[in-house]
Amino acid sequence: MKRIGMLTSGGDCQALNAAMRGVVKCLSCSGEPVEIYGFLEGYKGLIYGNFRMLTGADFSGILTKGGTILGSSRTPFKLMREPDENGLDKVEAMKQNYYKLRLDCLVILGGNGTHKTANMLREEGLNVVTLPKTIDNDLWGTDMTFGFQSAVNIATDCIDCIHTTAASHGRVFIVEVMGHKVGYLTLNAGMAGGADIILIPEIPYDIKKVVDAINKRSERGSKFTILAVAEGAISKEDAALSKKEYKKKMADYKYPSVSYEIAEKIQKKTGLDVRVTVPGHTQRGGSPCPYDRVFASRLGAQAGRMILNGEYGFMVGYRNREIVKVPLEDVAGKLKMVEPDSDIIQEAKMLGISFGD
Repeated sequence: MKRIGMLTSGGDCQALNAAMRGVVKCLSCSGEPVEIYGFLEGYKGLIYGNFRMLTGADFSGILTKGGTILGSSRTPFKLMREPDENGLDKVEAMKQNYYKLRLDCLVILGGNGTHKTANMLREEGLNVVTLPKTIDNDLWGTDMTFGFQSAVNIATDCIDCIHTTAASHGRVFIVEVMGHKVGYLTLNAGMAGGADIILIPEIPYDIKKVVDAINKRSERGSKFTILAVAEGAISKEDAALSKKEYKKKMADYKYPSVSYEIAEKIQKKTGLDVRVTVPGHTQRGGSPCPYDRVFASRLGAQAGRMILNGEYGFMVGYRNREIVKVPLEDVAGKLKMVEPDSDIIQEAKMLGISFGD
């Protein structure tokens, strides 16, 4: 009898359900008896013992459903070693709930913060297997995360829709795409949607260069310009500030987001009509695209196989078109960033796309 605990932590995304279904289907098809304990609302459920037994019926019909049947929450890694408001030792509580249920393994689905805590639990002696989910595709050790392609599709659809209204009115449109620290989502959606300017956190922008790119389009007879801007895009001036200086600036920040600051500066420098569109959490929502359904199912199946083989302490990753086992200690605390001199950036520039640098 295999007794498996399962939880989804951090921001939700498409294909979480598909990945969990893949794990359970693999275990069920092995012929070995299995019990699945689903911890509710991420690590909170593991800390406070909030769980429910799951049956095959719970995993039926969820391949196409977005979100997560277990619920999720953000439990910051930096607070894990701190007692809660009642003095509860969170790490010890998670370990005790694991042992109380006599679990053979924890299956944890999440992004960067989730993997830090997962690795900590591994260091504490628990058997852990993780699956890489995030719309940002910023997890180290894997070329792809599930949820990313679905989010790219949604952000691209938004840019596609903006094209017609931008052309009709001759406006500059800014589409703000999710991504605080990493620009993979904005880069891919921007290229797929035909954006003229793409601004990402890894390449600090010069507003003069952005305006120059817009003016050059106008001189060539283009009546509109579309910018795909990551929510974490940063100017060269701000990038040069110390953390303390930048934090002080943001404390008095008057704009809803960086896109509105960029819009105001463009309007003042060019006199053009500028509009901002923020698709926001729609990028996390809805059904997973076919790619993510297949990808998450494959990762889930491999996680199930690893559990059957007693291979613990790994994230199921994807490198060079092959599914691989990545040691958790190699993943935790690392971000996979867009390299400014990478091939995709150079190729985007060959297409005439400006990065404001």
